[in-house]
Amino acid sequence: MALITGYWSLAGIIISTILIITFYLYMTRKFNYWKKRGVLEISPTPIFGNFTDCILLKKKSPGYVLKELYEQGKGMPYIGFYVLDKPFLLIREREVIKNILIKDFDYFADRYGSPDDINDRLGYANLFFIRNPAWKFLRTKLTPIFTSGKLKKMFELMLECSNDLNTYLELLNLDDKGIELDIREVTAKFSTDIIGTTAYGLNVNSLNNPDAEFRRHGKKVFHIDFFRGYEMLAMFFLPGIFRLAGWKVFGKESTVFLRNALWETLIQRTESGIKRNDLIDVLIELRKTYGDQDIGGGFRFDGDDLVAQAAIFFTAGFETSSTTMAFALYELAIHPEMQDRLRKEILDALDKTNGKITYDMIFSLSYLDMIVSETLRMYPPLPFLDRKTMDTYKMPNSDLVLEKGTPIYVSLLGLHYDPEYYPNPNKFDPERFTEENKRNRPSCIYLPFGDGPRVCIGNRMGLLQTKLGIVTILSKYEVAPCKKTLIPMMINPAASMTSPLNGDIHLNIRRINAN
Repeated sequence: MALITGYWSLAGIIISTILIITFYLYMTRKFNYWKKRGVLEISPTPIFGNFTDCILLKKKSPGYVLKELYEQGKGMPYIGFYVLDKPFLLIREREVIKNILIKDFDYFADRYGSPDDINDRLGYANLFFIRNPAWKFLRTKLTPIFTSGKLKKMFELMLECSNDLNTYLELLNLDDKGIELDIREVTAKFSTDIIGTTAYGLNVNSLNNPDAEFRRHGKKVFHIDFFRGYEMLAMFFLPGIFRLAGWKVFGKESTVFLRNALWETLIQRTESGIKRNDLIDVLIELRKTYGDQDIGGGFRFDGDDLVAQAAIFFTAGFETSSTTMAFALYELAIHPEMQDRLRKEILDALDKTNGKITYDMIFSLSYLDMIVSETLRMYPPLPFLDRKTMDTYKMPNSDLVLEKGTPIYVSLLGLHYDPEYYPNPNKFDPERFTEENKRNRPSCIYLPFGDGPRVCIGNRMGLLQTKLGIVTILSKYEVAPCKKTLIPMMINPAASMTSPLNGDIHLNIRRINAN
């Protein structure tokens, strides 16, 4: 028996060794893919490629891994890297970026990240992820929601949320010392209420109701724990695994909530006949006009495909704006001289409008625009752009030919922190965005909203609600660091989007006129 056991052990060792070697050879078979094509590649680690710190160690967010790769490729137009065993290309040179995002957009119209088109229609069929030709048609139909005229009408509804934010802060009974708040949670509630009323005609009331369902599920979608961190990583960089695992863009529980809540809103509005000139009205009209017509790739203006647009506008709309708002207030808290200058600009503008916040006034605040622009440089909500080749593509002025389906990435953090474009990039410096500096800056090196045909459709609305929130707070209150404030700021290594460590930003807030 011992002899037999011994042989079995030896056989097991041999088989295990063969399997390990086979797996190793399989996972490294594509390494040198870029070297063979004359492209600088960063030496990958077997099995995990260049994403070991993201996949295995969870030490860095993918945005910062791409930033490091960008820095290692200094002087090169692009560099090759690997996620597991798959070759990816990181674009560095702005002219090449312009080709991909703008000039040769038709070759790069689709994102590489893609949810399951059958089991996660809410995740797949929305404007952010959906592929051509449905994307182009859908984009054309949704663009009119964000005209200046529509935004001005929405602004009146936003002001109601601004008043609610004022009421919320007044009820805190701030004394001369102020109180410590998670300012990110405050801005998230404010943004959630704005999206609820402007896009769906819903009184979400998350500022006054801590149990508001829209806020609870919005928070759940972007809450990054160990498993959700892997889901988000896979969504952007390992879409095959994301689909195979049955993961969902909005998470399983929140997908059900968003489907039910938003579909119910669509039905109620259809039956009532009430018109509000918002997203729901547009979706209802598209449903009436196109019904079951397949506009491309199986997309129809009905069911989950229709609800998907409402879902992505809600989640992306509140998260990106609230995070930008919170990071801006954080930087102003640790730079009080900038906060004082901005407050003076705000109060001077309010004097001219008899204390009323107006649409034109918000966009007249040049220093506020500089503050928000610099915040988006340092903390872009999504720190990278992803595309894939739709067909074989030859790089201009190069012998490099990209195969169809090649993942293409642009590191926003790499560009935004490149000292060639932004000297002393780790310094928060709004002066980078004076009108003169903006005019003299080359194109395609500042991309917080992307660029080209697939630029963020809601960027103007996002900026509007971000600026309104800052004006509402700073016109009556001042923010300052507190014991829990992270200085310097630390980014959550498990999050694919730009998010502070632990998900919160604690600041002290007090009334300006407190004695």
